[in-house]
Order: sequence, then C-alpha cells, then structure tokens
Amino acid sequence: MLLTIAYWTLLAYFLLPLAWLVINSTKSNGDLFTTFGLALPSDLHLWQNLQDLVTYQDGIFVRWFANTVLYAVVGAGGAAVIAAIGGYALAKYAFAGKRAVIVTVLGATAVPGTALAVPTYMLFSQWGLINTEAAVIIPSLVSPFGLFLMMIYAADAVPDSLLEAARIDGAGEFRTFWSISFRLLAPGFVTVLLFQLVQTWNNYFLPLIVLNQQDKFPLTVGLSQWNRLANAGGVNVAEPLYPLVITGSLIAILPLCVAFVFLQRYWQSGIAAGGIKQ
Repeated sequence: MLLTIAYWTLLAYFLLPLAWLVINSTKSNGDLFTTFGLALPSDLHLWQNLQDLVTYQDGIFVRWFANTVLYAVVGAGGAAVIAAIGGYALAKYAFAGKRAVIVTVLGATAVPGTALAVPTYMLFSQWGLINTEAAVIIPSLVSPFGLFLMMIYAADAVPDSLLEAARIDGAGEFRTFWSISFRLLAPGFVTVLLFQLVQTWNNYFLPLIVLNQQDKFPLTVGLSQWNRLANAGGVNVAEPLYPLVITGSLIAILPLCVAFVFLQRYWQSGIAAGGIKQ
C-alpha cells in the first residue's frame, strides 16, 4: 500500500508540471492570468500562441530552435561516436598507460560542467572562438561518463573470439569496428546518444557565457531571456511574453520526447540481449 502511494506521488510529481505546461500553452493572455493553472481554457488559443511564437521579433524563436538542433545533433552525435570508439579501445586493447587513462576518465566524471565553464571561456577567448557555434559544440563532444559507460558495455558486448576471427579473415581494425563491433555496441551507443542529447539540448550555462549574439542562442538561453524581460516589465510587457515562454517551452521538449519514443527499441533490444544467458 505504501509503495503504491509512493509510486503515484512520484508519478504526479513528474507529470503535473508537464500537464500545467500543456494546459497553459492553450490559454489566451486573459485566461493565463485569471484562471487556475490546471483549469482548462475557456477558448482554445494554442494555434494563435504558435503563430505569435514564430513571428515575434522577426521569428527569432525559429532560429533558436535551429541552433539547438545544430548544437544537439552535432554535439551529442559526435560525443556518442567518440565515446563508442574510445570505450571500445579501452575495453579491447592493451597499451601503455591504459590504467592511467581509465583513472583520468573516472576522475573527469566527478567534475561538474559548470566548474569548467569559466576556464573554457578563457581558453576559447584566446583561440578567438567566443560567440561562435564551435564554442558550444566542442565542449559537448567530450563525455567522460559516456566513454566510461561504453567501455563497460563493450567489455561484455563484443566477444574477443569474434574479433580474433575477423583478424584471421584479414579485416583491419577499423573495418572490424565499424562492420562488426559497432553493431553490437548499438544499444550502448544509443544510451550515450540519448544522455548527451538531453544534456546538450538543455545546456544553458555554457552558451550563456560564450554567446552574446541573440541569433546564435539556443532555446534555453533565448526563452530565459524572454522570461527575464517578462518578469522585469509591467503588465504590458509580461502579458505578450508569458504565453510565448510557456508555448516555446512546450515546443522545446517535444523533440526529446520524440527521440526517446523512436530510440527506445534499441534499449529494449539491449536489455533482452543481456537477459539471455550465454
């Protein structure tokens, strides 16, 4: 009984904010400020909110969305590929300094990204990368946790006998990895990809300090800027902006939901494969 209550409490904790966001994105300015947060609107206003969202400030939201897609796809995709290659190498190859590399990776997982933001800014400032897309993408390519996760996964997912058979057949190391090992690493790769996708999509602090042009902002920084303007202004400023911030926040989370829905089958296949006794 207590476990059931705890389960429903946690479920409500996670779903109520989402329900609030969906409901309030359909409200007009008047309903937003005069009705209860979880009350349904008197008149569905979602389409008008969407139109206002993509036309406000000459459609800057569309540019923020495109920037976020660029940062997330290149950053998360690159990080997942690098983690897969590096984790496979650490798991299947013996080389001098391997233990030191593993210890360094483990230590790096304990360092929060915010602690590296200011040093990263100083370094990129010397390189002339401030206010460029590269300043956001390059740090996203580094994922110590993803590298460690892929190392652990590759150690069991790729049999040594299979690698030896491929080498006997004359396959090179890169061909063995891309043609054989990478397919076996697909569930782990997708896991790292999703973790990095969420992290990069929701990245806020680093873009905030390395970008100063509005047209290069991701959604997190752009919507936060609108929210600050709404909070700093009076009713005349807040009323047009709050519906845009709420509707924009709803649009911002949809790609992540879609990514999880389409990629979950790889997780399921990995769990099923791990449940088979070898």
